[in-house]
Amino acid sequence: MSVSDAFDEWARSGKDQGMERRHWHTAKHVLARMPVESEARSDSEQSSEERSDPRDEGDTVLDLGCGSGYAGRALRETKGAGRVYGIDAAPEMAHNASSYTDDPRVGFAIGDFEHLPFDDDSIDHCFSMEAFYYAQDPHAVLAELRRVLRPGGTFYCAVNRWEEHVHSHEWEELVGVPMLLWSEAQYREAFREAGFAVASQDRIPDTETEIPAESDFPTEDWETREAMVERYREYGTLLTVGVNTA
Repeated sequence: MSVSDAFDEWARSGKDQGMERRHWHTAKHVLARMPVESEARSDSEQSSEERSDPRDEGDTVLDLGCGSGYAGRALRETKGAGRVYGIDAAPEMAHNASSYTDDPRVGFAIGDFEHLPFDDDSIDHCFSMEAFYYAQDPHAVLAELRRVLRPGGTFYCAVNRWEEHVHSHEWEELVGVPMLLWSEAQYREAFREAGFAVASQDRIPDTETEIPAESDFPTEDWETREAMVERYREYGTLLTVGVNTA
């Protein structure tokens, strides 16, 4: 099964909302870190000439693998992003995301990560949560992101599956589609090879997932409480932040 087919099924069954709830535990901390600038002044304070410059509307953000579109909506609501575009390979995901907002500055499109429908130097920041590891050619994705990001633009890449995270290794078999399994060092190396400076890399723990008492183990998903604590409190989400040095 292809990635788009798998996620189309999830979208049709309402799993996009469940993904949003689970991802939000750590995604909200990633979004809070992003240096997204809102419009400096309201439209009434600007001249017609100033309003004709799209940069005055605030930063443009790309949500790579947008799913339900929650990240774009959050960046508009909390940071006043000027415009947000969400890209997803699954048509049903993009369709659902569009139905969850009527904000004219938030748009969604169907597409693959290696061929983004944007001009060079047209995006200020990119966010991606639980999507980068589905790329067929991750190096091509990074090259494409560097093309569309403006000089100094940032890529906030958040993943829950990587080499050091031992509890994530079986996910490829469970999901049924090919998934990238890079180490933390490989993420840093690939970013640098693509022309990004690695501004930071760290793990964001999930402190909200409820962990049952020791007496409740083993559960359907976990043999020991220690393993579940390690999964959520120690590993959580790996965030690698790259800055376009062009």
